Amino acid sequence: MQYQGRSKRSKTGARLRPRSKKDKSELGRSPTETTVGEPRFRTVDARGNVEKVRALSTNVANVSTDDGTVRATIEDVVENDANPNYARRNIVTKGAVIETDAGTARVTSRPGQNGQVNAVLVDE
Repeated sequence: MQYQGRSKRSKTGARLRPRSKKDKSELGRSPTETTVGEPRFRTVDARGNVEKVRALSTNVANVSTDDGTVRATIEDVVENDANPNYARRNIVTKGAVIETDAGTARVTSRPGQNGQVNAVLVDE
């Protein structure tokens, strides 16, 4: 977990005095790096009586085509603009280009935040 509160320094570099101690709500979490594989999920408590479902790994994607939406199997991560190493490690994030049995698609959802992969077909 990482502290995501106010900076200890101002924009000009002057030291800011702390307004309070660290709050639990200011803690962050390490990113969920969703991989391609057998579906595995984890529920995480979020703020306001909400549970988030995080996809640890998945092999299905909801791909939007001209005709409608198709449930497709993910075969590979072709490229990932977030990090070149993510494509090598088959990590799916928003904006990643994936190879499915329905064709090449770009991910539009955030699998580590809502637990599902939604994608749109890419014209090659």
